[in-house]
Amino acid sequence: MPDSVIHTHSAGPRRMALIRSLAAVLIVLPTTLSGCRLEVEPEEDVSLEPYVAQMLETSAAAWNRGDLEAFLFDYQDAPSTTFVGSRGILSGIDEIRGNYASSFGPGAERDSLRFESIRVRTLTPMIGIVTARWVLHEDGVTRAAGPCTLIVRRTGAGWMITHEHSSSDPAPAGN
Repeated sequence: MPDSVIHTHSAGPRRMALIRSLAAVLIVLPTTLSGCRLEVEPEEDVSLEPYVAQMLETSAAAWNRGDLEAFLFDYQDAPSTTFVGSRGILSGIDEIRGNYASSFGPGAERDSLRFESIRVRTLTPMIGIVTARWVLHEDGVTRAAGPCTLIVRRTGAGWMITHEHSSSDPAPAGN
């Protein structure tokens, strides 16, 4: 016999075993994958958005009545909770409290606070990101404003702020 015939003939059992293995994989694979689904999370999470809107409304109300502890209620009381603002990076609820304390002391005057343009996205089932604008105003006149970003984390106590980054809009020209 020519060499090519011997080679083809001797490779036959191995080739058949390979074809059987491949056929088994092609039969089993769709069955295995049918139980798996690739899910894409929506851009906005309608279940988290109302909760965050209520959180920010309650926070603004606490600010407006001068209740620092109620204002800080939604921050997770953990050393890893951070606030980034004009004073740099603050870590832990005590440093964050210290950042706001002068605005809540006896006789302190605060403009009223409100939040606008609130957008909420779920990053994972346990973490969400919030972007908004904070506005300090008095008698309908905006005194200060700026964007903020909150990272909220689902805990046993509910959704808590674990990180905030707040900036101020630039002062108008001529000030």
